[in-house]
Amino acid sequence: MRSRLLETDWNDEWMLLQRHRRPADDPSYWDAKAKHFRPRETHPYAQAFLELAQILPGESVLDMGCGAGSLAIPLARGGHRVVAADFSPRMLETLQEGSAYYGVERLVRPVCVAWDDDWEAAGLAPGSVDVALASRSITTSNLKAALGKLTAVARRRRCVTLVAGAGPHCDEHIMEAIGASVTHSRDYVYAFNILVQMGEKPEVRYIDSPRHDTFDSLEEGLADFARMLEDGNENKLDELRSYLKRHMVENPHVGEPGEKGAPQGCYMLDHERVVRWAFLAWQQPKVPGEASGPVGVILLHRVRWCWWSRLRR
Repeated sequence: MRSRLLETDWNDEWMLLQRHRRPADDPSYWDAKAKHFRPRETHPYAQAFLELAQILPGESVLDMGCGAGSLAIPLARGGHRVVAADFSPRMLETLQEGSAYYGVERLVRPVCVAWDDDWEAAGLAPGSVDVALASRSITTSNLKAALGKLTAVARRRRCVTLVAGAGPHCDEHIMEAIGASVTHSRDYVYAFNILVQMGEKPEVRYIDSPRHDTFDSLEEGLADFARMLEDGNENKLDELRSYLKRHMVENPHVGEPGEKGAPQGCYMLDHERVVRWAFLAWQQPKVPGEASGPVGVILLHRVRWCWWSRLRR
């Protein structure tokens, strides 16, 4: 008997899933969000990602969906040449501002390109970098093509993170409290199976990333969390407002840089939100002397990152 797991076309399954999802945010959305990002010390999530990426000294890197440079800038500060690609022109401007702030602009080459664009026409030729990264940035209806582009552009290693639970825009604690439904997409399962069908041998690890949402008003918080409500849950808006009234407290760190570098708001929730990401990596046959490690779970507050420690000295 043939296994349905092996016979399933997982890219077709992914495409079907995308038809039932809210459309991905377009470049104009991220252009507007860029004003909330500032140059800052590397966030623990980025530290954990770069530790797992196992980038070797002197290797060149593609950071696809680079945003404001949470990976690109620390990589450049570590001496790596980085191709920083994103489809948001304003995010790339913010990245360049951050690169100049840290004095690494000569090592960072911004490229405006989307997942579904012609990468070669944008200068991302096959084998043009040593390592290709896509941190929380894969937004495409054709996941197999996206993973194929990362495979082709990198000579040695490719690393991505995808949702392993309900997603970064969902607070399961709140949704459960107000009786709203939550969909656990587990996007990484599709990517893992597609990579196996492509003949790759992906490794999987996990990064638990705490989120500290802050707001300047109840209405701002309501507008942000209302995005979490799935179709059919529109009637939960009053319950959501009531919940936030009870659970928004004064933020003792108001004005300090937040996770994205921008000043924190006046109010915060009285509980911590944790988003779990699946880290997938695949590479060419192992180079002699290359480091490896066991598959496992990385908890951010336990990460001890020697590379980052050396960089800060």
